[in-house]
Amino acid sequence: MEPILIEQLPAARRSLRLAVVTETYPPEINGVALSLARFVDGLRKRHHDIQLIRPRQVAAEQPANGQGFAEVLTSGVPIPRYPNLKMGLPAKRALIKQWTLHRPDIVHIVTEGPLGWSALQAALKLRIPVCSDFRTNFHTYSLHYGIGWLKRPIVDYLRKFHNHTLLTMVPTEHMRAELAASGFRNLRVVARGVDTQLFNPGRRSEALRQLWKVTPDVPVVVHVGRLAAEKNLTALTEAFTAIRARQPKARLVLVGDGPERKALGARLPDAIFAGTRRGEDLAAHYASADLFLFPSLTETFGNVTLEAMASGLCPVAYDYAAAAEVIRDLGNGASVACGDEEGFIARAVQMAGADALRAEFARAARRSAEAIDWERVNDRFAAALLRVWRAGSGRPLDLSEPRPEET
Repeated sequence: MEPILIEQLPAARRSLRLAVVTETYPPEINGVALSLARFVDGLRKRHHDIQLIRPRQVAAEQPANGQGFAEVLTSGVPIPRYPNLKMGLPAKRALIKQWTLHRPDIVHIVTEGPLGWSALQAALKLRIPVCSDFRTNFHTYSLHYGIGWLKRPIVDYLRKFHNHTLLTMVPTEHMRAELAASGFRNLRVVARGVDTQLFNPGRRSEALRQLWKVTPDVPVVVHVGRLAAEKNLTALTEAFTAIRARQPKARLVLVGDGPERKALGARLPDAIFAGTRRGEDLAAHYASADLFLFPSLTETFGNVTLEAMASGLCPVAYDYAAAAEVIRDLGNGASVACGDEEGFIARAVQMAGADALRAEFARAARRSAEAIDWERVNDRFAAALLRVWRAGSGRPLDLSEPRPEET
């Protein structure tokens, strides 16, 4: 009689039904919307079913539906100073009805506005496990709009919000430590990835540089992001002015739009305002520049830092958010202590004037970006969600690193 062979097969991963609640999603362009879309795509590839709940972006918009994906569109109103974004209105009763008929395994809340709060209350009432993202420093933004006195109440609200969830995901270790010191509980670092096929040095376009009226020997400095007060654009202006004093032909390209556009135009009359760019067009704008300046001190992550590095640019940034995680000062770019504006300006001037060194750092930046793969990031995200589902079933929440069988 022949021996019986027993083959050990890995246990199938459980497919989850996820309700994802957010107030921003593509085609809106911002770091939260674009990175969330990456996470949703990753979950769908891993055979999880997604119900995306968000405000209707335009009046005639219809929900998108597909295999394992369905949208629920809610009412919203424009956000002050962000007219292209919507704040979702409370919808607790509608969500309770929706989730009673089609109960998700987990509710994942991305934004903490009225829609997010009502989703939290609905999930708790129905005893559905709920987790959250901390993606925007609203408490820090308040300092830039003349309402700094609201910082403490905002922090109190955010802490109350996130501490009602089983797990809050944050993009960096720095952010985890900062929130933990403020009383936030059950924090887990889930970083962001970068598309190194889209953002790569091969997108460099001499035609675009000719449109900018620059020759190969002229350094082009690029900044990508919303043109708003919270982005610390004064430091950008001062840094480029210092570069221009030493290299009069240097050009500044600003990709993005926002309320500071007019004021920046007055201070930087020779700057190239490229407006909002997407996809390959955005990638070409990165790759066709020579130096990336990013002075923001209000990011939770800052996806643009990774995009610039993947595009083969030497970055100059503060030692904060994504930059603190990925930039090694004078290794693959330049980083300075938070708030050291003189240091930021000095590094920007140094990198703009050192062609060989800048090129060396740019190559190293590309190599660093290649190691930050969206597939690995999405594995961690899916593993974190699975642990939340298990915790909702009564098991202790596991905050350790995911094991290989979970990813």
